[in-house]
Amino acid sequence: MGEFIIKMPDVGEGVAEAEIVEWHVKTGDPVREDMVIAAVMTDKATVEIPSPVHGIVIWLAGEVGDRIAVKAPLVRIETAGDIGEAQSVRISQTPTTEATRAETAKPAPPTPTPAPTLAPVPVPAPVPVPAAPAPAERPLAAPSVRLFARESGVDLRQVQATGPAGRILREDIEQFLTPGTVPAAVKNGFARKTATEEIKLTGLRRRIAEKMVLSASRIPHITYVEEVDMTALEELRATMNGDRREGHPKLTVLPFLMRALVKAIYEQPDVNATFDDDAGIITRYSAVHIGIATQTPAGLTVPVVRHAEARGIWDCAAEMNRLAEAARSGTATRDELSGSTITISSLGPLGGIVSTPIINHPEVAIIGVNKIATRPVWDGAQFVPRKMMNLSSSFDHRIIDGWDAANFVQRIRTLIETPALIFIEG
Repeated sequence: MGEFIIKMPDVGEGVAEAEIVEWHVKTGDPVREDMVIAAVMTDKATVEIPSPVHGIVIWLAGEVGDRIAVKAPLVRIETAGDIGEAQSVRISQTPTTEATRAETAKPAPPTPTPAPTLAPVPVPAPVPVPAAPAPAERPLAAPSVRLFARESGVDLRQVQATGPAGRILREDIEQFLTPGTVPAAVKNGFARKTATEEIKLTGLRRRIAEKMVLSASRIPHITYVEEVDMTALEELRATMNGDRREGHPKLTVLPFLMRALVKAIYEQPDVNATFDDDAGIITRYSAVHIGIATQTPAGLTVPVVRHAEARGIWDCAAEMNRLAEAARSGTATRDELSGSTITISSLGPLGGIVSTPIINHPEVAIIGVNKIATRPVWDGAQFVPRKMMNLSSSFDHRIIDGWDAANFVQRIRTLIETPALIFIEG
């Protein structure tokens, strides 16, 4: 018998620890080579860790929500031979299927020929090797989707997948849980309810909480709200969507806002920056990497459209859609979720009238998009219906003065209200 130790791998440059967000095994479970045993997360990127060996799990480092240091023991596996420690473990940032090849059982060791005067020497049986799972035994799904399925009591093998490459999405599970497949709740009328539920803050939800506390506690926010007439841009957007070529994505307001941001930043580069408040250093960027706050089944993430200054309207829209889908399906990479220089936050039709967005630390500005509503506007002679929208934008008041913040938002307003200016070079 031997023991194989899997250590927490280095899942990213400069990362000292990772959080356990999902166990696929428990103590006593058999595992085989390439079988995914755990999912860990750092900086909003989740990676899956496979087993390099066959054997039996005899020890796990902790529970879901625990943080384990890089290179610290994560799993101990009892094996048929003395193998030792795992120096490196291959990890994947996208959910992977287990190996599907069948493995022939190892033959039992031959019984040694006994000496004339000695009894036969017993040979210990090898650690049983688990049989290879059937190809459909482990469906493709992000860790957050697997967690939702477990909490809902759903076997993923019974769910019809509609995601890319046969991936099961949260929506597929919700569709599976149609009325009639789960017991109907007992109606108690006005009866008192005394049940409570304690939910441990883990994974992405805990990362979001920590980031919000960091941003709100260390950045003195100034929020500036301005009303923008969207009528002309909405007319242009409808025309462009009606004439779009095959393969072009449907345009929303955000690609236009992204291009307006790029032009406004040329005039006020101080807003396209990060601030290291420990070192007292402001870093201004010539590249415009726009973070797009995106709601996912696991929580809020910020995929990054890199080099927006080098993208046109259609390219911005296509890249934004690609990243949003990757974030929602849990396949976005670490690089796709980091490195933004300024962020846009939008709740679409739920955007409300005014919001107070929290800056994505260590950036110095965030642009909040509120909902578009038709309102009467006085044109000097009469009230006319116009499509209006508020921009609620927050700035780091240590770096951006109120006057500069107002000028920046007013420049964006001018570009949006006269959308032809967005397409004029220079």
